[in-house]
Amino acid sequence: MELNATDYTEAVAGFATGVVVLTIRDGRDDLGTTVTSFMSVSMEPPMVLAGVSSTSYLSEVLSRQDRWAATVLSTGQRALAGRFAAEGRPSARLLLASEPHHRGPLSEALILDNGLAALECETRQRIEAGDHHLFVAEVLSADYIARREKPLIRVNRRYLGP
Repeated sequence: MELNATDYTEAVAGFATGVVVLTIRDGRDDLGTTVTSFMSVSMEPPMVLAGVSSTSYLSEVLSRQDRWAATVLSTGQRALAGRFAAEGRPSARLLLASEPHHRGPLSEALILDNGLAALECETRQRIEAGDHHLFVAEVLSADYIARREKPLIRVNRRYLGP
């Protein structure tokens, strides 16, 4: 999907506390995690920021692989967010085995077919910030944008909503 300013705004602007499943392909493996530090950075070019624990393997992979995908989750995807947040979680392929998904053409990362929005991104800058690495990325494409869904929000270590 070609990304225009209106689509970008609807996809990520205002979701600074929205819950995102971030996925990346590393060789033959698919990795993913739940990210609660995700926000819009720039409208032109469209850019987002994702914060990932600096001690995580995913942070190491994101330092090697520039392209990745982010799915902004809707309120009905709380269980999926929990699966991707669990310690010792298996491959993203296994976590998504029962969920409709596909591989992004630009990132080769797994993308959920359902959610609020799905973006393919390319890291432009890495920043060390305390115990996290911040990955500032340009949004290459929006796979879809669900205009009637509500975002899954996490505040004070709790999910809000139904």
